[in-house]
Amino acid sequence: MKVNTNSLVSITEANQNFSKVARLVDENGVAVILKNNVPRYLVMEFGQVETEAAAPDDDVIDISKRILAKHRKALEELAK
Repeated sequence: MKVNTNSLVSITEANQNFSKVARLVDENGVAVILKNNVPRYLVMEFGQVETEAAAPDDDVIDISKRILAKHRKALEELAK
């Protein structure tokens, strides 16, 4: 996931000024809350959850091919 640096908010600032977080979500579609300068929480509009949670079929196929290729020898041994 690519993150717009304008969407980053410290956890302290989010705690003190949540309306800023909501405004960032309205403007950018997402806000990332940092804890100890590490992305920790993602805030997004409720309506976006289903579209973001479902991976396109092409992505699922690519991921499964990569996993199978990575663990091919072990899977072949298990198949015996």
